[in-house]
Amino acid sequence: MAETNSCIEYLYCPKCGKQYQYGKIMQLCLCGSPLLVKYDLNRAKKLVRKDEIRGRLPNLWRYKELLPVRNEENIVTLGEGFTPLLKLPKAGVGLDIPEFYLKDEGVIPGGTFKARGAAVGVSMAKELGIKTLIMPTNGNAGAAWSAYGARAGLKVKIIMPEGAPLITRNECAATGADLYLVKGLISDCGKITAKSVSKHGWYDASTLKEPYRIEGKKTMGFEIAEQFDWDSPDIILYPAGGGVGLIGIYKGFNELRELGWIGAKQPKLVAVQAEGCAPIVKAFEEGHLESTFFESSSTVAFGLNVPKALGDFLVLEAIRATKGCAVSVSDAEILLSLSELAKKEGVFACPEGAALYAAAKKLRHRGWIDRGERVLMLNTGSGIKYPDTLNFTPSYIDLEGEL
Repeated sequence: MAETNSCIEYLYCPKCGKQYQYGKIMQLCLCGSPLLVKYDLNRAKKLVRKDEIRGRLPNLWRYKELLPVRNEENIVTLGEGFTPLLKLPKAGVGLDIPEFYLKDEGVIPGGTFKARGAAVGVSMAKELGIKTLIMPTNGNAGAAWSAYGARAGLKVKIIMPEGAPLITRNECAATGADLYLVKGLISDCGKITAKSVSKHGWYDASTLKEPYRIEGKKTMGFEIAEQFDWDSPDIILYPAGGGVGLIGIYKGFNELRELGWIGAKQPKLVAVQAEGCAPIVKAFEEGHLESTFFESSSTVAFGLNVPKALGDFLVLEAIRATKGCAVSVSDAEILLSLSELAKKEGVFACPEGAALYAAAKKLRHRGWIDRGERVLMLNTGSGIKYPDTLNFTPSYIDLEGEL
């Protein structure tokens, strides 16, 4: 049995501090909070140096000592990770931000960053002997977990709002998942999932109801630091629906700092939401530690339509600890930014990613972003998965015609 040299120590609750033994099937803490993974970073320092990482395969498993899977045979991979970091010169000039970057998760397997969480989450499900998992999803997470579940030989059950993109529904069906549609929102899907878990004992892979999805997402932070030559940008803008990626990036940078692989510099984290569903923004502006349910939510950025995130308190903690902020943008601003980013830089972002460009414009105009700061947007998926977001009228030409 080949070992990964994972330095995982235990699971812990960020709310009440209770610790749990690693290696058992766990969901939430007894207090109802999500659980996080703690690593023995002193041991990790002895096992691997940051200059050794560069010689490894270009996927997220290059950081295997800082991931939870212990047996390499349980790693389920489709080559996910190490996505490109692109400088955006034209967009940067337009915003008067010379150091303007985008990390593009749209080129990852399945076309979205959800592959990261699915890769580590499914690998851990395999290592723990889980046979069936169930999850509510707005689309892309379900598609990713279905694909990785198929590769691992697990049974996957997906509960999805009927308004979810057709492409992601097809992805789930194509990979053999049991797909069920609900005439409601992601919150309604979550309630059905909870009842099903209680009845059948299936593994609940809902956002943050298992501890390992976030470990896959934190590798975005690892990669950002490595791609900036073990440094960090001044500001990272992130589209926060469930907010797991933002929590993960914050966790990842903290671990790298404790390892001594990066300096004390802390990137300011910005949670971007749509005006039609902005519970994190509202809580941030009102000074609350948690959000309240956002009634009648609706937005073209379907992945941002999360009225109440289980890990909202962790998102707000990360924003405030890094002196970041939370900002919302309108659907009109999202669609305009999606088109502008594609025309200026050739990057066809998902609506959630385009929201970041709209937010960068707003924050630069307010003076919150300074001209001299290095700013990174994290596009979480490919715009190709959202064919209805851009409407255009084609120009026809006769068969015998010419231009």
